[in-house]
Amino acid sequence: MIRLENVWFRYTGGNWVLKGVTVELPGTGVTVVVGPNGSGKTTLLKIAGLIYKPLKGRVEAWGLDVWGSDGRARLEARRRVVYVHEKPVMLKGSVMDNISYGLRLRGIPPGEVAEKAREAARMLGLHHILEKPASKLSAGQAQLVALARALAVSPRVLLLDEPFAHLDWKARRAVAALLGNIKNGMGIVIATHDYYMARRLADRVVVVEEGKAWRVSPSELELV
Repeated sequence: MIRLENVWFRYTGGNWVLKGVTVELPGTGVTVVVGPNGSGKTTLLKIAGLIYKPLKGRVEAWGLDVWGSDGRARLEARRRVVYVHEKPVMLKGSVMDNISYGLRLRGIPPGEVAEKAREAARMLGLHHILEKPASKLSAGQAQLVALARALAVSPRVLLLDEPFAHLDWKARRAVAALLGNIKNGMGIVIATHDYYMARRLADRVVVVEEGKAWRVSPSELELV
């Protein structure tokens, strides 16, 4: 579980984006984060992803006070969590190079890297374009590659920022089915404006608005 407790955050020179947010993100199931543009959804995900340090408050990951711990403990916690941006950055090289990147960073043996990367590609229907240059990918393909790159390292918590934004209907259905199949093995947090997919996937819902966050039931999504 990742827990944000009384978290405050703002960007340099700006107003508070998050104001005393307390929220728990369990290690299994799908948590959907909804709210208007500029409400702080992405910021919340990046703090939960241990990317941003809150200016006030505490972030716990599996009982560890992340920002109050030493660098080694923080790195171990970070490697259990993967954040996937709405517009992910593709590295130079092929699709295979991109999916393999996180595995190589973790020092996984080359043979195992290839096996895990190919399995992640297969899960996202990317096995036929593994040798394609990443620079030639469409926005939708890049989004799928980024998701495969995240899944390849077997995170305990997967944070997805607008994962359906650039996908066609077929790909949206495939990703939704995949997330539904793997949600019992990891915590999945999705920030999205796609309320149809949110209602389909959500085990729990967090609303973010005007710097605050609170839980509602999935059935209340139609009222948000």
